[in-house]
Amino acid sequence: MPTSKPSVDSYAALYRDFRWHVPQHFNIADMCCGRWARHTPDAIAIRFEHEDGTQAALSYGELQRRANRLSHALARLGVSEGDRVAIVMPQRIETAIANIAVFQLGAVAMPLSMLFGPDALEYRLQNSEASVAIVDESAVANLLAARPNCPSLRTVIEAGTAQGQGDLDWSQALQRESEIFSALATRADDAAVLIYTSGTTGPPKGALIPHRALIGNLSGFVCSQNWFGFADSDRPPSLGKGERGMGGVNEGPRPSGAGQETQSVFWSPADWAWTGGLMDALLPTLYFGRTIVAYQGRFAPEKAFDLMQRHRVTHTFLFPTALKAMMKAVPSPRAQYELRLRAIMSAGEAVGDAVFAYCEEQLGITVNEMFGQTEINYVVGNCASRWPARPGSMGRPYPGHRIAVIDDDGRECARGTPGDVAVHRRDIHGHLDPVFFIGYWKNDDATRSKFTGDPQDSWCRTGDSAVMDTDGYLWYQGRSDDVFKAAGYRIGPSEIENCLVKHAAVANAAVVPKPDAERGAVVKAYVVLSAGFVGTPELIDELQRHVKGKLAPYEYPKEIEFIDALPMTTTGKVQRRVLRLREEARAAKPTTAE
Repeated sequence: MPTSKPSVDSYAALYRDFRWHVPQHFNIADMCCGRWARHTPDAIAIRFEHEDGTQAALSYGELQRRANRLSHALARLGVSEGDRVAIVMPQRIETAIANIAVFQLGAVAMPLSMLFGPDALEYRLQNSEASVAIVDESAVANLLAARPNCPSLRTVIEAGTAQGQGDLDWSQALQRESEIFSALATRADDAAVLIYTSGTTGPPKGALIPHRALIGNLSGFVCSQNWFGFADSDRPPSLGKGERGMGGVNEGPRPSGAGQETQSVFWSPADWAWTGGLMDALLPTLYFGRTIVAYQGRFAPEKAFDLMQRHRVTHTFLFPTALKAMMKAVPSPRAQYELRLRAIMSAGEAVGDAVFAYCEEQLGITVNEMFGQTEINYVVGNCASRWPARPGSMGRPYPGHRIAVIDDDGRECARGTPGDVAVHRRDIHGHLDPVFFIGYWKNDDATRSKFTGDPQDSWCRTGDSAVMDTDGYLWYQGRSDDVFKAAGYRIGPSEIENCLVKHAAVANAAVVPKPDAERGAVVKAYVVLSAGFVGTPELIDELQRHVKGKLAPYEYPKEIEFIDALPMTTTGKVQRRVLRLREEARAAKPTTAE
């Protein structure tokens, strides 16, 4: 299996020559479904598989027809331009249909995780004033528990096996509607998606994402997936201009070979309710007219390999936590599975050189790390087929995005100096970057605080700390609130965590500060053990020596606590804040005299 290492570094020319072309009118639904339904209606858009073995496939033509029916049904319920529609479903065909239907209606899709409990759903439904919710059996009970305190929620549409628990049955609603619907000619700046993102303080904030943001995502998606949607010899696309069917036009030629089973097939375990699943997987795959695999079930390493083998997956997005689990469970995957992978993108946490080496040596793929966030997604990363990746680096600014590391006063830091990763409103040519969110829903103060400088000529802070080297590669230090000082040293948790995971006994790890009267804080590690290992004082000593031997002396964990599972977000990120608050609470307790 060939690796994706480049023969030359073409980054400088790609970055210099790239141009954005954002049209006045742009609708995600038409670009991700409508045009393919007109040109190649029989091409497969989605291959669905349930963990119980149920399988189905949906063509672009049928995806469009069902979305048209649902758009009519939503309009009949009073949903109009700008209204919020909650979509509370996992990876399944109905989820894709719902998003396309909402987009072409000019309404705003509000994806919500099926893992949310009643309180989480209640806050988001209340705050967004969503008028309709579409839910399946995975979340209907929690949604109905939240509903009494959500006066704006007029209608619950029940999908899947949730019949009889809502107000309107999905199948019956679609059956009575027409298959013909004219998509609204939305402006590129109009709102398309409302995604709630958790901050370090206060309740979650709703990031309002415009239709144009999909264009802003595409340069990073194409690069991180080793030129997804284009022949390997193609020059960098000018996104939005219209050539080769790129964003910003209603019609356009289909990318060569798109839709054929021998061509690109995408799968990711990332939940479509989050930016990582919706904007990094589902929508860009459909944008290029390719096939995406939807798997409804729990993630398991062996299942992931099985899915990729059976569905002939060529491109994927796998969280570092997923890759770590796969590395531990299946150390030699090519001895067991026939894989056709051409690219692996990873994001959410630092990959680390242990996983990086595993992907190269055992999968034959140089993993492309990517960095972004809901508000400004897909802005930094690698493209192993175009420029060399550096193990441990989060990559370089993707074409079209002007990135810097800035200090507290908004000044660019000298190379090699840590600071806050920031994205400028305008690219290097002075054009507005389409990737930016519109603002936080009903929270102007939070929107303003995200930016430094003039609103139209400013830096947007990510809240993540990094160092940029002389070649423009960024080296992740951690969330700004995850980086801490111990005995005067600045500690970034990811490097220590990566070192711990290299030990055979460690399945996963999270590093946080433990308050200490003398040093301010000491390094503490929470460790999830690999199968077959038992936490003992001897193992703690061994792990401490393991880190001491590889990192700076001040970085080794002075304390190690074994834990069954780390607290995680639904998008696969370790919640270090939960562990940090646990340590602060313990330190605040008065010592009991013996």
